[in-house]
Amino acid sequence: MFKSNNVTTRLFQRQVCTPAPGTSIHCARRFYENIVPSYTIYDVECPDHSFRKFTDDGLYLVSFSRNHQDVVVYRPKWLTFSCKEKDCDTHDLPLKARKFESFFTQLYSVTLASSGELICKDFFLYMESNQFGLFATSTAQIHDVPPTGGATQGVPSVEKITFHLLRLEDGAILGERVFHNDYVNLAHSIGAFLYDDLLAIVSLRYQRIHILQIRDSGDIVDVRAIGEFCREDDELFLNSNSQVLVDHVGNGFHHSLPESETFFLSGIKQRLLSFIFRGIWNEETDQTMRVQCLKKKFYFHFQDYIDLIIWKQVQFLDRHHLLIKFGSVDGAVSRNTDSHPSFLAVYNMETTEIVAFYQFVKKMMASLPFSCQSQSPSPYFDQSLFRFDEKLISAIDRHRQSTDHPIKFISRRQPNILKFKMKPGPEAGSMDGRTKKICYFLFHPILPLALSVQQTLFLQASVVNIHFRQ
Repeated sequence: MFKSNNVTTRLFQRQVCTPAPGTSIHCARRFYENIVPSYTIYDVECPDHSFRKFTDDGLYLVSFSRNHQDVVVYRPKWLTFSCKEKDCDTHDLPLKARKFESFFTQLYSVTLASSGELICKDFFLYMESNQFGLFATSTAQIHDVPPTGGATQGVPSVEKITFHLLRLEDGAILGERVFHNDYVNLAHSIGAFLYDDLLAIVSLRYQRIHILQIRDSGDIVDVRAIGEFCREDDELFLNSNSQVLVDHVGNGFHHSLPESETFFLSGIKQRLLSFIFRGIWNEETDQTMRVQCLKKKFYFHFQDYIDLIIWKQVQFLDRHHLLIKFGSVDGAVSRNTDSHPSFLAVYNMETTEIVAFYQFVKKMMASLPFSCQSQSPSPYFDQSLFRFDEKLISAIDRHRQSTDHPIKFISRRQPNILKFKMKPGPEAGSMDGRTKKICYFLFHPILPLALSVQQTLFLQASVVNIHFRQ
């Protein structure tokens, strides 16, 4: 739609031209080709906090204290200062304007961690409709714990995991949900997924998917737990039938009975095996061929299917369907899952049925299910507008290896035009090139404003730069 690089011309064209249906957001984002960060304040004096992210509406910057006890929330603001000179553009910023407080106003600090817990600095989910923030605190992991109470063998345990719901406007703690002697993967918010007012939390240790609802009042309400049971009355039905079996044993009908914990497969595993069986059954109409296919494709792999467990995360597809990843126990607790086979299933929470089961190529499986709110909505990561080195920077919320060279953002429409560049770390570069450094970037979702934070592995002070449009 736009051919000119002049902002005034683009504004005029926007007034007289109507974008094609469904392209209005894309056309609005193309204005960011002209509005880019053009100035960097290096090594800003700022609070010694761990900066987490901007909320998706741009109203808050969330950070954590270095002792992982407090949540500190800031309000972003735009830099303002006066200049008495005739040609202000040629002058550098005054010292008062080159401070963290010139861009951010602290709203409050709230202590969340207590009783040996620490805030998970990688966990944060945001409800834009209510401006609620979900945080997590936990005690230390305990390895080599015996799998008591139906727990999964080989999965570590955490004595206490607490999810805290805060109203970000004033820091009021609205609700909490505590898990005892459990394990939820909190790194990068992997173990939880937020969809509107529905929250799914994966208990890796007990193989349960807890579905919760966050009310407008801030109350956290249990909806259902998917795992050993799928329907609300499954436990009642099994308990009543277990009593019948016990009565039969007392009357001499059975002489041995397996432990109740291991007598039945979990409800979700039953649904999975049933779906796989019926899928193979329906492939053939001839009875002889059908039996052969079942022997080859189902019974031969039966123990492999039995050993599958729910992995670290799930994803809401809509309010009724979940995308669930299954794999081995080793893959569930390993950092690198590429070497472990995995499977994807689509589960309908209302009918309690598996409606699809996939074995993909490993490369395609690696990124699914997606972690909730793991990508920055900033238009500067729009691949249709800018080209950049994704090994150094991307929309995905992850630390990257730092470089002393600027990261360049090149125009997609004009491949030879450098739109802007950003350099983490000190302006003159690091004096010790042998020290391994990592960095991460926090982009404001709307404004041409970003923070770059460079860290070393030796607990030295971080280098924070502010990139903005002057």
